[in-house]
Amino acid sequence: MDIDGAVVPRTPLRVVTGPLEELEPPFDAPAPAGPDAAARFRALFDAEHAVVLRYCLRRVPAPEDAADALAETFLVAWRQLDAVPEGREARYWLLGVARRVVANARRGDLRRDRLADRLRDHLRTAPRPGADPDGDDVRLALARLGDDDRELLTLVTWEGLTPTEAGRVLGISAGTARVRLHRARTRLRRALQSTEGAIR
Repeated sequence: MDIDGAVVPRTPLRVVTGPLEELEPPFDAPAPAGPDAAARFRALFDAEHAVVLRYCLRRVPAPEDAADALAETFLVAWRQLDAVPEGREARYWLLGVARRVVANARRGDLRRDRLADRLRDHLRTAPRPGADPDGDDVRLALARLGDDDRELLTLVTWEGLTPTEAGRVLGISAGTARVRLHRARTRLRRALQSTEGAIR
């Protein structure tokens, strides 16, 4: 995203670990032109990282988020080192990048929060997987089966997997899965009959 002369990448923020003074230029990123790029980057970081970090700390909820924003800001600076102004103007340029990095992260958090809220609202009213008019009877019957039978049956019935696919989930061969599924269905029918008789 091109904002105020700086391209803020839409990538997850990178976590800074270890002392900030040991932060190295992100040499895995595309290198700027010029033989003195690394030295200039180090000088820029040494001069301005404390100011940028304080800026981020005041605007994000947790210190680790500030460290991420600091790392992302200086990643932008490394990638666009030729565009970073000299002298005091470099600080203003960096703070402009940091402002956009923090804003992008905040918008991402808001989108995730809204999605989580919508999912919670949906799950409050959505029927449970496999629910049907006789769902209570089925659940009671399933509860009477062993764990292996129950998992195999629900993988095939609720998740829509084939016996071969369910076998892969469970770590058994397709042939074994088919045999176990046949036996599990037989046991489920008996459990259902027993449950229906008990309810009557």
